[in-house]
Amino acid sequence: MMQHQLSIQARFRPEILERVLRVVRHRGFQVCAMNMASGSNSDDINIELTVASQRPVDLLSSQLSKLMDVSSVEIQQQSSQQIRA
Repeated sequence: MMQHQLSIQARFRPEILERVLRVVRHRGFQVCAMNMASGSNSDDINIELTVASQRPVDLLSSQLSKLMDVSSVEIQQQSSQQIRA
């Protein structure tokens, strides 16, 4: 499986993490690691997400960017590490 690292900038809402994780699951990606921190503005959060799948990460990135409170999604890194399911 390919492993991908994404950086997501979003407005902080109680449900934003649930929405992000739902899109990840529905698009067939597995969450390997996740880190969330407050942005410079207290209304913003930064989510660092590492996911794995055989699917192209562009599909996930485009769907995440359509979420209501997400302002940007950047693909930080792609690696072809073998991950056993």
